[in-house]
Amino acid sequence: MGVPGAGEQPRVRSRHQSRLLELLRDEGPLSRVALGERLDLPRAKLAGELSRLIDTGLVQVGGPAASRGGRRSTLVHLAEDLRFIAVDVGATSVAVAVTDGRCEVLANERAECDVRLGPTQVLGRVVDMAGRVLDKAPGRLMGAGIGLPGPVSFRDGMPVAPPIMPGWDRYPVREELAGKWGRPVTVDNDVNVMALGERHAGVARSLDDLIFVKIGTGIGCGIVVGGRVYRGVAGTAGDIGHIKLDDYGPACACGEVGCLEAYFGGAALARDALTLARSGRSNMLAATLEDRGRLTASDVGTAAAAGDFAAANLVREGGRRLGHVIASLVSFLNPGMVVIGGGVSRLGHPLLAEVRSSVYRRSLPLATGNLPIVLSELGDLAGVTGAAWSATDHTFN
Repeated sequence: MGVPGAGEQPRVRSRHQSRLLELLRDEGPLSRVALGERLDLPRAKLAGELSRLIDTGLVQVGGPAASRGGRRSTLVHLAEDLRFIAVDVGATSVAVAVTDGRCEVLANERAECDVRLGPTQVLGRVVDMAGRVLDKAPGRLMGAGIGLPGPVSFRDGMPVAPPIMPGWDRYPVREELAGKWGRPVTVDNDVNVMALGERHAGVARSLDDLIFVKIGTGIGCGIVVGGRVYRGVAGTAGDIGHIKLDDYGPACACGEVGCLEAYFGGAALARDALTLARSGRSNMLAATLEDRGRLTASDVGTAAAAGDFAAANLVREGGRRLGHVIASLVSFLNPGMVVIGGGVSRLGHPLLAEVRSSVYRRSLPLATGNLPIVLSELGDLAGVTGAAWSATDHTFN
């Protein structure tokens, strides 16, 4: 099934055309003079490259640029009707957005959806949601990007042995969605696309070296080195949730015991909160359990913020363990920033303070002297923003 408003299949473009499209995406409208200077192209060559992009409908010219003396130049910008579908699949929810060529979210929708339902149901939900958001912001669909909560072969466009995604192993996600939409689709790990989102539109804007740590149902890390995501040989780089902290710790979804995720993922916090409530060590969590019949990581944060000692201790212990792992990453990678996001990051500054304390205490002063450790600026939009950026990168190149 195609999508109404889909444009022509992208053509092969020259290196200069690809770079021109990237500049207009990342920096917005620019004058011909500015483009020529950035690309180091003579006027005639730039005019030829622009003409071909205008003919394909990717670029438009209009509006006067700021005067630099002499004849005023006109602004060049991406076509206003370009559209990209961006999808962020989490363990318990799905977010779908439609963006313009600059990865600005024009419309979005989020719904609860258990990834364990399997690819047929989850991707069916994605396609339905994409149709609705496209109706809200119609235009020419050029491509799509999707992030999945598990190990992904970026080259093959499919998840590989994902621990919390039964039925998804080697499912051809890219081929299925490309067939539905008639557009090229990129498939990546959800933390990688969040890292891209923060680098291009969030708190880490324009930084070439950073790590993004997502704390949700599971824990993962997106690594950006030299401005590009580092995925490793098989696409599993950054899978820090399954670093073993204790040979005799709690069971993890991956089949091992004592993993970081088994101590401090969203599911682990909910498990430990239930223990505190039933044992009587947390009156607030016990009251919440009696009222709603279940507990979540968010309930731990609420109780901790209200002064519940046992809940606050869960946050401190979890932050300390996470900080130990991040400290090792900082010593190894020497990033320019550490960004923490995902649902559990809503525990906020008590969590951040514990992570900072562990990292600054355990890492070399040279690595941490100018190292910001901050919460995500984009929040729930980090995933869809990064998925859109991945889609535009593929389409423009």
